[in-house]
Amino acid sequence: MFNKILVANRGEIACRVIRTAQKLGIRSVAVYSDADANALHVQMADEAVHIGASAPTESYLAMDKIISAAKRTNANAIHPGYGFLSENSSFCQLCAANNIVFIGPPVGAIESMGSKSAAKQIMEKAEVPLLPGYHGADQDPTLLLNAAQEIGYPVLLKAVSGGGGKGMRQISSEDEFDEGLAAAKREALSSFGDDAMLVEKYLQQPRHVEVQVFCDKQGNGVYLFERDCSIQRRHQKIIEEAPAPNLSQTLREKMGQAALRAASAVDYVGAGTVEFLLDSSGEFFFMEMNTRLQVEHPVTEMITGLDLVEWQIRVANGEPLPCDQGALAIQGHAFEARVYAEDPDNEFLPAAGKLVWLEQPTQTPNVRIDTGVIRGDEVGVFYDPMIAKLIVWDENRERALARLAQALNEYRIVGVTTNVPFLHRLATNTAFEKAELSTDFISQQADTLFQKADLQVGKLIPIAGLYLTLSQQNRALAEGVPVPSPWHARDYWRLNASSSYTATITAEQVEYEVKVTRAEDSVYEISFGDHSSAANGTLDGNRLTATIDGHKQVITALPHGTAPSSTISLFTEDGAFEFSLKLAELGEDALHDDGAGFKAPMNGTLVDILVGVGESVSAGDTLVIMEAMKMEHPVKAPTDGIVTEIFFTKGDLVDGGAELLAFEANG
Repeated sequence: MFNKILVANRGEIACRVIRTAQKLGIRSVAVYSDADANALHVQMADEAVHIGASAPTESYLAMDKIISAAKRTNANAIHPGYGFLSENSSFCQLCAANNIVFIGPPVGAIESMGSKSAAKQIMEKAEVPLLPGYHGADQDPTLLLNAAQEIGYPVLLKAVSGGGGKGMRQISSEDEFDEGLAAAKREALSSFGDDAMLVEKYLQQPRHVEVQVFCDKQGNGVYLFERDCSIQRRHQKIIEEAPAPNLSQTLREKMGQAALRAASAVDYVGAGTVEFLLDSSGEFFFMEMNTRLQVEHPVTEMITGLDLVEWQIRVANGEPLPCDQGALAIQGHAFEARVYAEDPDNEFLPAAGKLVWLEQPTQTPNVRIDTGVIRGDEVGVFYDPMIAKLIVWDENRERALARLAQALNEYRIVGVTTNVPFLHRLATNTAFEKAELSTDFISQQADTLFQKADLQVGKLIPIAGLYLTLSQQNRALAEGVPVPSPWHARDYWRLNASSSYTATITAEQVEYEVKVTRAEDSVYEISFGDHSSAANGTLDGNRLTATIDGHKQVITALPHGTAPSSTISLFTEDGAFEFSLKLAELGEDALHDDGAGFKAPMNGTLVDILVGVGESVSAGDTLVIMEAMKMEHPVKAPTDGIVTEIFFTKGDLVDGGAELLAFEANG
């Protein structure tokens, strides 16, 4: 067995690999960039080596630095995790040249499956079902356009190299083709250094079902059943489950055998995933094979009771697979939800910032959390904004889904916008509960998924008023203020008048004048507008026990920010509720953006400028394109007008909020 493994990755997958190494008694080495100097994976590892600046090209993608770190620490194997160098055949060759074992498939398998066009040809020979499409080497735009017309719209443009939804565009008509092709090629070149495209038929209402395969060096292979990964945004998965619902045993075996033929065709070794599109008729078509461990591998582990990273390590060490196909069985049902720092209500725009508070569900045999961050960490702009993977298991799909919804309701995150409320709406969506799945699920259910719950001011404002009152009293006690008489008490006592005060609370851009009056010992009347409630309770740290009109609740209360912009997040059984005290008047310009400016949505790189100064544009035209957190963000004209000034050049690193250009609307 290996003595020491270097993990050539970061975040939750690095932590995941380190945990298994510790279980096997193998020492681990972490590598880290400037941004990750204090990261969790660095703290967990036995050793850690700094490999460069925060940008991945200067650290996690710098092959020579990683090899140097392995040699410096005498690591005899490297686990690449997923992403970064995990499917880079040159890195695999470099490991071999330095007598370091690459814990992954052989070079030939990576190269064969790394090119989608080559993979399609191999799969055709292996009699794995394929979608109609063009997979040729000739990349003439006219030829690609003709291929799309011959296949019939809608079609999907996909980067020949890479995956994860990068370099991919759905094209519905000929009018969209040129712009879509340019965007896909640009994104593919940026992500993978290769802008070659293939064109495929886009199926209506398909499901994304993938099969986990495992092969050893002795020629044995098994499939560890399948995962349904249909719930996606931007062609990237956000909720996965295993096994795939409504799949017959016959179809399961048929897909599993097809996946093994795909692996055998490239002499595969190690963990791999064969991805299929499954249509409503039960036909399935090969999409691609990922020659690495997948982000969603934990759901397979939960239904099989296996440690896939341990299998990877043992197979890389030359050991045979621990069991054959007949010994494998499905046990129960599992879900994985990817918790991201992103704003679903703003086209899932990634968010950056400090995790001021991070409280996650308690881990149990039924609830697992895979994460690479802790409270106080920064979610930066250089890497994927994943905070954690929430994985749950139970005896059947219905119970597992209920457990998922409950666990999501236990998340407490302050400091960055997250997709947790959106994930909860997904988990409790009626169509999702019925397993009516397709890769277009989110767009089809948009009316319910993007509909925020009505603010129940009658319930929540009294809680906010009580919290403000109790926190004020607690501060007085903490400061050691003596309370020998009414003149020193902070209960708003007044001579010949009721003890009361008024606060202006802002919630979802609506102001409420809230009056808090002390009615009797520890009981307050909290009123606003036509509402009036009796409230009492206690505040112990962040734990607020509130009784409002006889209804007792336990709430997590998390203040953040500083005066005059103090904000308090209340996490109740009904979800998260955020309110703030009235801000000091700073002037109209300081508080509002009139919409005429074109500001960078966040820190990122200006990857393209599509207009010039003095150019007339139409509403909806893309003016510039930014890239941040591995995603492109087009900035479009809101109306017809003229570009009067451009403040940056292509390739510039731009701060969030910076004015990108000046624009004069017509009329």
